[in-house]
Amino acid sequence: MKVLITGASSAAAYQLKSKIGAQQVILGDYTDLPGVMLQSGQMIKLPEPADPAYVHKILSLCMDRGITHVYTTQQTEFELLHQANQLFEEYGINILAATDEIR
Repeated sequence: MKVLITGASSAAAYQLKSKIGAQQVILGDYTDLPGVMLQSGQMIKLPEPADPAYVHKILSLCMDRGITHVYTTQQTEFELLHQANQLFEEYGINILAATDEIR
């Protein structure tokens, strides 16, 4: 299982990461992140939720990186991605809120 957790600049993302226990967890955020974290590959830059192509960019990112679960820490992100839940499910990708039960 490969997991993407959004809101990498928040404490909630790190708390969720420790609870998941997946072998591969990627933290990502659309806000400014420290360059050293991006360069080391510990975090990735995500598209802005205001971007009209946000859903498609996240889907592409998940497919490119083999991500099967996306946990969102921001309500806006969850709402946008959940609206396209059927599309993500077709590719075997689960969209979850950070408050959802860990799967």
